[in-house]
Amino acid sequence: MRSDVSHFCCDIADGIARISLDRPERKNPLTFESYAELRDWFRDLHYADDVHAVVILPNGGNFSSGGDVHDIIGPLTRMNMKELLAFTRMTGDLVKAMLGCGKPIIAAVDGVCAGAGAIMAMASDLRVATPEAKVAFLFNRVGLAGCDMGACAILPRIIGQGRAAELLYLGRSMKAAEGHAWGFFNSIVEAEALDGAAMEIAGRIVAGPTFANSMTKTMLAQEWSMTLEQAIEAEAQAQAICMQGNDFRRAYDAFVAKEKPVFEGD
Repeated sequence: MRSDVSHFCCDIADGIARISLDRPERKNPLTFESYAELRDWFRDLHYADDVHAVVILPNGGNFSSGGDVHDIIGPLTRMNMKELLAFTRMTGDLVKAMLGCGKPIIAAVDGVCAGAGAIMAMASDLRVATPEAKVAFLFNRVGLAGCDMGACAILPRIIGQGRAAELLYLGRSMKAAEGHAWGFFNSIVEAEALDGAAMEIAGRIVAGPTFANSMTKTMLAQEWSMTLEQAIEAEAQAQAICMQGNDFRRAYDAFVAKEKPVFEGD
């Protein structure tokens, strides 16, 4: 998987990709270029055999302030409908790429996490925060609907319909403790421990059966639109596929030998 990106930071080692936005002096806003590059990077990730988990990190004490006011919001006010729809589809494609990349994503949230930054945290599989983290789906505060980049579909599934409606209608910040109580954050750690906590989760994922983990991620996304009967059948097929894998046999052999299984992702 390529790490030579231009509009965000990326480092890949031991099966884990560590990425972050790279404008800490402005609280890491997104630009047209970083949106597009992140979208393409996550799309390519689906086919990468050297990455099995992604950690999205803050930079300079902040996760992301969302779309850049000067580089994105200003130009959008001068676009026609066709151009605007091309942009909103592109931003939505970033979320679809994150959901479809086949690799678990851990968001490590510190400081400001707003707008599209909040969406990226939302679209991750797991979220760890510092006590200073503040998440805001602030689209209505700039005169827009809260239904941005899948927020009205995904956020209620994480924290519930009423809580999601409150955040999307009011555009207010959700503090770390509140986000943890509501189930948005899996855990809260001090700032100095954030990187290590996220990497510890990623390391445990990478040490597990990575093909099976990818199947789990696929099912978590696809079963949103299935009936219960369809979901049970889809899971039966997914599990049968995993049972043909070598990791399933490795786990059995290790159990018989009273050893810890060492998975290889096949």
